[in-house]
Amino acid sequence: MNPSDEGSRTARFQTSPVAEGGTSVEAWTSWDDGLLTLDLRRCPGLTVVAPHPDDETLGLGATMAALSAAGVDVQVVSVTDGESAYPDSTPQQRKELKALRRKEVRRSARILGVAEPISLDFPDGELAGLEHDIATRLASLLGSHPAGRWCAATWRGDGHPDHETVGRAAAAAAARTGAELVEYPVWMWHWAQPGDPAVPWSRARRISLTDRAIQAKHAAVKCFPSQTRPTSDGYTVLPPTVVARALAVGEVMFI
Repeated sequence: MNPSDEGSRTARFQTSPVAEGGTSVEAWTSWDDGLLTLDLRRCPGLTVVAPHPDDETLGLGATMAALSAAGVDVQVVSVTDGESAYPDSTPQQRKELKALRRKEVRRSARILGVAEPISLDFPDGELAGLEHDIATRLASLLGSHPAGRWCAATWRGDGHPDHETVGRAAAAAAARTGAELVEYPVWMWHWAQPGDPAVPWSRARRISLTDRAIQAKHAAVKCFPSQTRPTSDGYTVLPPTVVARALAVGEVMFI
């Protein structure tokens, strides 16, 4: 990955306020992307690594439901518990949110039919200096499975610093253990444009999903009210436009 491209993606995410909506659903859904389809029948087992609870569901919820329904072992790993989602929250509020978000991701996992999520309990918002430690923990988890298991992590070019740190850590862990790294975008859909040269479309693969899997994802996304409902002062971590886009654009992996 070209470092200058990586910096550009981060800058574009940081200068595209979430509250302003980003690239529209219509822009993505009207684009004839011509992407190849990923054959999920190749997947012997899947570990989905998420920087924060809800990233896995927004990015790959339907894929997880489809694989689980086919009898494939699927495990969600939350690197942090997302306790710093609200600006200026107190230590007690962060503690309470941490517990709540763990409950939310467990409910989501049950709807998707996957195993009880694992929390690595790294501090939310402080991952930049912990990449090596995250990679070590992930390698330990992946090493308990046969080589060839898929490790799906947030794309290393996603723009969000935590997403990119986790993506790099997962790539290192996969290389150590013989896991097959695949990457899924979350915030790319917000800051990028259809056909965007900053996105490696040649590596992107669409996932063909059943209506049942898509419906499971819709239900699972509702398990995160701490992120999707406005606070008393009107702040929403994931505004309706972000959620609607995540549900409409389908699911993609970079291979």
